[in-house]
Amino acid sequence: MSDRRPGSRFIVDITPLRESPRFRRLFLGQLLAVLGRQLTVVAVPYQVFVLTDSTLAVGSLGIVQFVPLMAVSLVGGALADSVDRRKLLVVSQLLLAASAIGLALNAASFDPAVWPLFVLSGVNAGLSAIDNPTRMASIPSLLRRALLPAGFALNQTMAQVANAVGPAIAGLLIASISLTATYLIEAVAFVAAAVTMAGIGSLRPEGGGRPVSLASIGEGLRYLRGERLIQSTFIIDLNAMVFGMPRALFPALGTGLFAGDAVTVGLLYAAPGVGALLAALTSGWVGAVSRGGRVVVAAVVVWGVAIAIFGLIPFLPLALALLAAAGAADVISAVFRSTILQLTLPDALRGRLSAIHTAVVGGGPRLGDLESGAVAAWTSIRFSVVSGGVACVIGALAIARWIPELWNYRDTEPPQEGATIL
Repeated sequence: MSDRRPGSRFIVDITPLRESPRFRRLFLGQLLAVLGRQLTVVAVPYQVFVLTDSTLAVGSLGIVQFVPLMAVSLVGGALADSVDRRKLLVVSQLLLAASAIGLALNAASFDPAVWPLFVLSGVNAGLSAIDNPTRMASIPSLLRRALLPAGFALNQTMAQVANAVGPAIAGLLIASISLTATYLIEAVAFVAAAVTMAGIGSLRPEGGGRPVSLASIGEGLRYLRGERLIQSTFIIDLNAMVFGMPRALFPALGTGLFAGDAVTVGLLYAAPGVGALLAALTSGWVGAVSRGGRVVVAAVVVWGVAIAIFGLIPFLPLALALLAAAGAADVISAVFRSTILQLTLPDALRGRLSAIHTAVVGGGPRLGDLESGAVAAWTSIRFSVVSGGVACVIGALAIARWIPELWNYRDTEPPQEGATIL
């Protein structure tokens, strides 16, 4: 019998944390790593904008990160299906810490250069193409099937805590201390994450793992080619992020339209995370939803509408509220897309398909950076934001019609019982 209290079904379900000590360790390690990464999400584009005074240069960070993300993703997924995933997670965190130290050394120099920001951002993106799919593929091994929606909702809660707090902290650190200190704190966070994840225990793929090879990579791609439902979850997220993610414009918006400084820029980056956090904290209902595909479509439409209106608003508090609404819609989409993916995959393929998911989730915003930065440079900042939001809405509706497997998806697993509410 369920122990949910009346009226509490909307509060995030912490049963996965209570039930699985290994999931708790992964959760904490992820929190430290994502929090550290969010410092760079603000610091690098802010530093590029300060050094170049160019929105196109900031947007170009996206393509510099996109290329290694794509290049490494398939290999990273094959690695996650080949070796102990715990060891891969630890090594990834340590290498990410090294890249943050490189950024700190450049920032501390008498005349900081622009090129290390692009090179090390690319390195960071390549490493994330190994780290992210490994973490995603590990979760189903730590939780029973009925707890996966709650587990991914908790994952999103953790990520959005970092998304909400990290950029705001980054803005304060940059304004009150220095860019160098911001990058060094990121490095410390990655080292702490490595130490935490080291205690998870062995995470060998089922069957002992498949050796990394072109055949292994091809197996994952062939599986995806025959799965239109999974394809749809990737395509609709690409649509939202490429057209409806104007984060490359935040430095120009914060220091220009809103007449602020690094703190204002940090608030713009943080606002979607705040909204996403609120949505994740009230996600206790996700385990009772069977029509997750329809929720994904609706959430992407809400995201696009909020972004389009944001582009028309010159008043900072209202603009932040709209970004928060967009972030709330995005996290709901992410919970259901991740759940659909992991529930339809065999464990032996989870690393490879999760790597493609990582490439989509990570590559989309980077392509969005390039798209929004280029459109703003050729037209105006407002036009770039508004047109992107409108294109996102049109794209979501078109995808729902073009790939009906997403709209018609139904999870037949009965709702879980005995959930524990935060």
